[in-house]
Order: sequence, then structure tokens, then C-alpha cells
Amino acid sequence: MVEIVTRELRPLELTIEDESHLHAGHAGWREGGETHFRIDVVSEAFAGKSRVERHRMVNAALADAFGPNGLHALAIRARAPGE
Repeated sequence: MVEIVTRELRPLELTIEDESHLHAGHAGWREGGETHFRIDVVSEAFAGKSRVERHRMVNAALADAFGPNGLHALAIRARAPGE
């Protein structure tokens, strides 16, 4: 995930946390984790974009990671530098 976000959005700051353990037993959770993540990314690519546009950019970059055996949920904080 780090490699994809780095390549697609060239972040100045990037934090990705696996929060799967907080969702044990809930929809989309599976043993071993890596189903529910929180991402905080700062990128010039977000300058002048709305919150929805930023989230769409992150989701588009990670589209291949979602699916039956991949990501189930992604909490996003996407900011331009200085925000």
C-alpha cells in the first residue's frame, strides 16, 4: 500500500495504520488483519481539490487493493501542504 500511494500521489507525509484489530468480528474482517486501514496523506496533488475529490484520488490509487481478499474499509485524511 505504501508503494502504491507513494508512486501515485508522491506524498510529503504519509501514515498508514492497520486498524483491523478494532473491527474483529465485524463485516469484512478476517483473521490476520489487513482489512481495515486509516491513511493520513499530505500531497501537492490535493491542492485546490475538494475533500471528495481527494478521497476519490486515494480510492482510485488503491482500487486494486479492495476486493474479497483485500481491503474492506479505508479511513482517509487527505491534505494539501500547509493544511
